[in-house]
Amino acid sequence: MFRTALRNVFAHKARLLMTALAVLLGVAFVAGTLVFSDTVGEAVKNASSKNLKDVAVSVQAVTPDDAEPPEDGKRSTALDSALAKRIGALPGVAAVRTDVTGEATLADKDNKPIGDSWQNRAANYQPGKDGQDSRYPLVKGRGPANGSEIALAESTAKTSGYRIGDTVRFAVDGPVQTKKLVGIVATDDPKVTAGGTLALLDTATAQKLYLHPGQFEELVVAADPGTDQQALTAKIRTLLPKDRAQAVSGTQLAADQAKRIASQNEALSTTLLTFAGIALFVGIFIIANTFTMLISQRSREIALLRAVGASRRQVVRSVLIEAGLLGLVSSVVGFALGTGIAVGLRAVLNANGAGLPGGPVIVTSTSVIAALGAGVLVTVLAAWLPSRKAAKIAPVEALNSVEAAPAPRSLVIRNSIGAVIGGLGVAIMCYASTLKTTDDMPVAMAGGILTVTGAIVLAPLLSRPLVSLAGLVTVRLFGIGGKLAKENALRNPRRTAATASALMIGLVLITGMTVLGSSVQQAMDAQVTRELSADYKVTTSNFAGLKIEPSLKVAQLPGVEAMAPLRKTGFQSGNGFANVTGTDLAAIGKVARLSFTDGSLTALQNLGARGIAVSRTTAKENGWHTGDTLTATFDEHKPKARLKVAGVYEDNDTVGGSLAATSLVDPYLFTQQNDELLVKAKGGRTEGLETQIRHALGDSPLLKVQDPDALRKEQAGPIAMLVNMVYGLLGMSVVIAIVGVVNTLAMSVFERTREIGMLRAIGLSRSGIKQMVRLESVVVALFGAVLGIGVGIFLSWAVGSIMSNGLADYTLRLPWDRLGLFLLLALAVGVLAALWPARRAAKLNMLEAIGAE
Repeated sequence: MFRTALRNVFAHKARLLMTALAVLLGVAFVAGTLVFSDTVGEAVKNASSKNLKDVAVSVQAVTPDDAEPPEDGKRSTALDSALAKRIGALPGVAAVRTDVTGEATLADKDNKPIGDSWQNRAANYQPGKDGQDSRYPLVKGRGPANGSEIALAESTAKTSGYRIGDTVRFAVDGPVQTKKLVGIVATDDPKVTAGGTLALLDTATAQKLYLHPGQFEELVVAADPGTDQQALTAKIRTLLPKDRAQAVSGTQLAADQAKRIASQNEALSTTLLTFAGIALFVGIFIIANTFTMLISQRSREIALLRAVGASRRQVVRSVLIEAGLLGLVSSVVGFALGTGIAVGLRAVLNANGAGLPGGPVIVTSTSVIAALGAGVLVTVLAAWLPSRKAAKIAPVEALNSVEAAPAPRSLVIRNSIGAVIGGLGVAIMCYASTLKTTDDMPVAMAGGILTVTGAIVLAPLLSRPLVSLAGLVTVRLFGIGGKLAKENALRNPRRTAATASALMIGLVLITGMTVLGSSVQQAMDAQVTRELSADYKVTTSNFAGLKIEPSLKVAQLPGVEAMAPLRKTGFQSGNGFANVTGTDLAAIGKVARLSFTDGSLTALQNLGARGIAVSRTTAKENGWHTGDTLTATFDEHKPKARLKVAGVYEDNDTVGGSLAATSLVDPYLFTQQNDELLVKAKGGRTEGLETQIRHALGDSPLLKVQDPDALRKEQAGPIAMLVNMVYGLLGMSVVIAIVGVVNTLAMSVFERTREIGMLRAIGLSRSGIKQMVRLESVVVALFGAVLGIGVGIFLSWAVGSIMSNGLADYTLRLPWDRLGLFLLLALAVGVLAALWPARRAAKLNMLEAIGAE
């Protein structure tokens, strides 16, 4: 039977080609994900290890939990020069490096910020006896020697366009600072190689900006060869002030870093493998379709095997061996392709600024076994049901009939099972539509899986009305060709359903994400319009806040009608807690749309520092009403405040849960600064006012001066990125679905060779044959698209309440342009998938086709 299976693979290699391609693409996705994750993870790990190679012990500053936030915003540490000297005097210590680190956002020559603030590092340059810092080897120039000089990493200088001698503009937490670029250095810091920036300052300047004179963030201890790290770490711990510093061995640092990298890598791998699994799942339909059709076409051959003594079990085994061989060969080729994709993906990402570290391609035995095992297992599982069907063929029945119609009872049973599964899924999704928090998402996911499964099982039943409806159009437009296409699609509902389901799965997810993304974006746009009447919102990219004195200059600009600062803190009253925003009560009504359901803004203004207004949600959660007197605790170390509730307003995220005068919140702020500014321009936005606002605030690259359109665009960015990422990741499953349409049509043409010959004999032209096959493909593709889009819309409606948590303006929005585009793409898929099968059908010789068996 093994030889029989092997012969069948070679005998039907052309018919198995598309199935092999589907398996190959799915395995390539899995292999590419595994190899890419392993390669990048190992490269990052090596880069991190290299960065820690001379670290025997790291002494890190610790801030006690009960420490008061510093008034000047700078951290105070217990690591100083005296402690560094005591550690340096210990036996086995070769050197102690004193580090000061922080964040510095650089501006390019157009004053635009470079990179994300969390990756924009600054550190102190520590020259040795040779005048160079061994951690940052010089590429050009020299290291910074005083407060007017700066050095940049080579990648940072390249990105920003700065050269030696240029004036570098950057900001830490306030107005822009300028320093002369005197050096360019190399670094293997993973944050920098991954796209961050690095600025180096002399030690005194770094301490002035981030800490206090004489203090350090970390002491990095290098040990003499042969020194025991654990023993040295224990000695150093005896010198440290209690609760103000901690010592960690270099070995432990490397282990913690490796664990963190593995965790991050696992999250990426899980996401990619989920979509790879979807692609393989789509491939199951194609494999099952192929083997079902092959078994139908080889029923005489199977009958002869049974007649000469082959048992049912041997027939099943033969088909599964055939599937296993197909899966193995396809998986091997797919793994090679996936490895190539992983290599190419890293190059493409680096070309677009990802900054992934270099290193060899890592192909582990686990990746090989997982990818090949997945491909073979999926292929064998998909062929299992067709193999059982083959084993049930009675020899005499098969010899008398080449193709037997499926038993009506089996379709009834399938429909009954599908109705139960689909009904349960719909019921769960209807229940999910009443849920309000993301904690309930697992319920919605379970309902979604059941709904999609039900749609797949019921697809043969649904195909008849939907294909018949499409047939009305094809018959009216294309006459006999359209009628034949409709009848061919309806001839075998299972086959049509399996082919369409492969396309449906991808479109369910694509449609669902598109509708949700569009609905959330519409809600966010409406929220900006409903909450803000300001022409500009001013914030900082690192959330460091805005100094109060420069902010006052904005209100004095000639083009500004009103400016309201927002200063945020929180308070406790009884068992209730609320965030409070302090502002200029006379100006807030001009820059924010506050709709009071009880009380008024005027009443709040009259109360001044003794009053507060609360949002509808805050009032409901805490049982507060207009006229209530609250005993508010802002800081347990400061006196409590007695506040009268002046009114209740509709929820407004701009001002938050409660609103008060700045005179109330200022005494309780750890740092006297504004979190945001809302600016109303005289006569609307004018060209040049944004520049004036920036100039008044010090031209810092940290500044974000955004009009409502810019706010909407910023909010749309992450949503659009997520939707586009889903499009890209589901692209492979759609490609596999297209392969499935081609495969089904090609095998169907082979199966109907005699029929096509008869059609040619009674007068149907070659172009008519092509049109018939093309229209059949279009009808099947449109069936899958309509089913996928319909289910996707239903699922997005059901999870809308969960996704809308915190979005008062959320309503379901159907992006008709995108949905129409999906239908047009399905139409194009049908036309393209039919090119080769239609051409093959039209080239059949009439007489040979009629005589074919």
